Amino acid sequence: MPERPKLMGTREVQQRLRLSRQRIQQLTERADFPRPCGELAMGRVWLACEVEAWIHTYRPRQANTGEEGCS
Repeated sequence: MPERPKLMGTREVQQRLRLSRQRIQQLTERADFPRPCGELAMGRVWLACEVEAWIHTYRPRQANTGEEGCS
């Protein structure tokens, strides 16, 4: 069975970056932030690997050696 891509909602992005909900809202509106891959009742979701790649590029101090490439 193929592995499903990991997703992140606003809450996970907030926890990952340790920023306020309002600041995450601002970041996700930026043109350089990854486009959401879907929208659920709880809100938008992004591919975790795309969010991690964005963090590596735009917030390198918060980058870790975690997920990098999308499958």
